[in-house]
Amino acid sequence: MGKPMHVKEQDFETQVLKANTPVLVDFWAEWCAPCRMIAPIVEELAGEYDGKLKVVKLDVDDNQGIAYKYGIMSIPTLGIFKGGEMVERLVGYMPKQQLKRKIDAVLEAKAS
Repeated sequence: MGKPMHVKEQDFETQVLKANTPVLVDFWAEWCAPCRMIAPIVEELAGEYDGKLKVVKLDVDDNQGIAYKYGIMSIPTLGIFKGGEMVERLVGYMPKQQLKRKIDAVLEAKAS
């Protein structure tokens, strides 16, 4: 069963931008209540999409350079990366089914 992996600025390029599969990045912080609310959903998604989607968490307080580079102004923000680019940005808490629809749309989209 897949589990979210914690990444830092040093391994972001390797783990996210150069990944062979699409990557869901959970931009979060310890003090963020909505981040804590969405965390169990992110955990479930990691298991459900194991092998099809890599799921990682990036603490924006500890990795401000990456947060700045991708314009993360509000958290939680979930970014879906494909081929080294953020192709979908989901800001704020949302129910699991809504997240799954967005993820499925990215996974089903043909690589251009």
